[in-house]
Amino acid sequence: MLTVGRATSEPKALERNPGEAKPLQHKQGEARTMERKTIVFFLVPDFTMLPFTASVEPLRAANRMLGFEAYSWRLCSIDGKPVRASNGIEVAVNTSVDEERRLLSGTGRPHMVFVCSGLNVEAYRNKHAFGFLREEYNKGVAVGGMCTGAHILAEAGLLSGKRIAIHWENIPGFTERFPKTEVFADLFEIDGKIHTCAGGTASLDMMLQLIGQDHGDGIVNRVCEMVLTDRVRSPKDRQRLPLRARLGIQNPRVIEIIEQMESHISEPRELVAIAEAIGLSRRQVERLFRQEMGRSPARYYLEIRLDRARHLLIQSTMPIVEVAIACGFVSASHFSKCYRELYERSPQQERADRKRLAVAA
Repeated sequence: MLTVGRATSEPKALERNPGEAKPLQHKQGEARTMERKTIVFFLVPDFTMLPFTASVEPLRAANRMLGFEAYSWRLCSIDGKPVRASNGIEVAVNTSVDEERRLLSGTGRPHMVFVCSGLNVEAYRNKHAFGFLREEYNKGVAVGGMCTGAHILAEAGLLSGKRIAIHWENIPGFTERFPKTEVFADLFEIDGKIHTCAGGTASLDMMLQLIGQDHGDGIVNRVCEMVLTDRVRSPKDRQRLPLRARLGIQNPRVIEIIEQMESHISEPRELVAIAEAIGLSRRQVERLFRQEMGRSPARYYLEIRLDRARHLLIQSTMPIVEVAIACGFVSASHFSKCYRELYERSPQQERADRKRLAVAA
């Protein structure tokens, strides 16, 4: 079992090994606070390990570089018991939600609470957890979500009218479920006391930005050297590879056509209109797609829409007819026919299989 939690009562100087890099010496007049910030990581079953560890490690490295414990952290679960990550590793925690609620009114009050979740987040329905997050937020504690954690914050009623980031794979289901939240395919978003991150290595970038706000760019640069990263990515950097790299195509006209298709899912554009928008004829577009993609543009457009539908079936509880409409199909029967032809199973079977897998996990 993995144990990662850490909590102490007072900031303290950190011992260094012989030959270890010395703490950064601040210039005269440069602000340096000895206040320690405590961060709670609330672990949800099936949480994704990478964004969690990529959040903790820069804090540890910052402490080393500063020469004192600027950050402490503790791990929390709903009942204080170990939590199993999606990779099968079980992580021990320091506290339960009830214990965190008691600490909120004392010296153990945290500065931030991050929800760490991952797979099957749509099925998470724990009113006790939602109440805990609302209480933390309402009493002035910043709250955040790693990977799919924004979904739990939204279920807790904290994201209406807020800007958030969530993993690209979960964006379709999230936007349908929470239409009042502004969702961006960014690496991370900070909107007041709400911090959300798309997950993966983007957690590192968000934590480095927070460290920089507290202790300056000098410390951030030292931490980057320690964890072997050459820069802090901007919040607005893309989550996914560019189409050119993702699909292995070089023709800029084809890329432009696909971008238009991906941005018009619920109301598909006529191929003639797409062709005219980029200054080509329909026949030229047909020829380009067969050369570059090995199929017609109409077929490729259909596959994009069905891929979006598959994500909605897996990640949401939307009725199948609403999934069909959200993906540009005029009827559920036509949608089911196309879906079965591509995936060799019906939309109903897709959703049923997903539910069985979630229960088995």
